Amino acid sequence: MKVSELNIEQLEEAASMLKAIAHPMRIAILSFLEDGKKMTVTAIHQKLQIEQSTTSHHLGILKDKGVLCSKREGKNTFYFLKHERLSNIVECISKCTI
Repeated sequence: MKVSELNIEQLEEAASMLKAIAHPMRIAILSFLEDGKKMTVTAIHQKLQIEQSTTSHHLGILKDKGVLCSKREGKNTFYFLKHERLSNIVECISKCTI
């Protein structure tokens, strides 16, 4: 689908998702969740080496804007990409920053 084929609501949703992603920690979170991976807040905050509350804040923003989904399994909540194609954004960013 081409951008010209999207309606205004779809464009606004895409812009909202891109705004949510536009933070170094959130880009890193997306990179951890590539290829269908699922991770808990604890695993993500350990990889990022930031406070768990800060990690939860970033995950909340990404989930609220439709970038991530979560699934509760027992005591853990696992986060994953809502649309696997979002991995392409991380790939594009990494190629554009070389």
